[in-house]
Amino acid sequence: MLTHPPPRPSAHPWCHACPLRQKRAFHPKTREEVDFLAEMKLDHRRVSAGQEIIFPGQSDAELFTLYSGWAFRYKVLVDGRRQILNFLLPGDLMGLQASLLSVAQHGIEALTDVEVCIFPRRKVWDLFVRMPQLAYEAAWLGSREESLIDENLLSIGQRNATERIASLVISLYRRAEALELVTDRSFVFPLSQQQLADALGLSLVHTNKTWAKLRRAGLFSFAQGRLTLENPRLTERIAAQYERDFAQRPIL
Repeated sequence: MLTHPPPRPSAHPWCHACPLRQKRAFHPKTREEVDFLAEMKLDHRRVSAGQEIIFPGQSDAELFTLYSGWAFRYKVLVDGRRQILNFLLPGDLMGLQASLLSVAQHGIEALTDVEVCIFPRRKVWDLFVRMPQLAYEAAWLGSREESLIDENLLSIGQRNATERIASLVISLYRRAEALELVTDRSFVFPLSQQQLADALGLSLVHTNKTWAKLRRAGLFSFAQGRLTLENPRLTERIAAQYERDFAQRPIL
């Protein structure tokens, strides 16, 4: 359920002081751009873990920036089988596809308790008319999300179970690291074994066995909801997914 945070005196000062936007992961914005986004912003809300942010078939889905917490994008078959398409971390844009199409083609669910910045779909066109640089950044973020789905499709189509888990772990680790969420190679890892299975196209039993094998091999350890990579370089080699140079990215 969407709940409202305590009221703020004004959206403009809060948006300019946004601690998420100031992280090194993101391109800096001009005052004009932040003013425009603060004016466009509809609300800032909390969503509890397990609640839907966007549901499949929704015709009025808004545009969201994930401010805090984790979420995931998914599709389901008529018999209830679910494919998790990708995981979303702070700074990720959600709902661009849904806001441009007549109905949402996928769902987005809060994996943890999250906070979201909400931008009305009816004003998306204003980005293209009034702020083409921000429109380009929105398109870039949408393309980046599709590239994450491409990587997951590559895993499901070509990587074995060991490589799939290693690839997902190292990808989430690098993304969390860019957001300054990693300490001593350790970060909060809220995924359940079932969610891993749903993301990687594996049975729950196969996922459990492969996860346990990688832990016994010393690639990572897991305790109290935190995953620690004991050997990130080896995990990269197993996943055939090597570290790229850090580059800042847009945020709305």
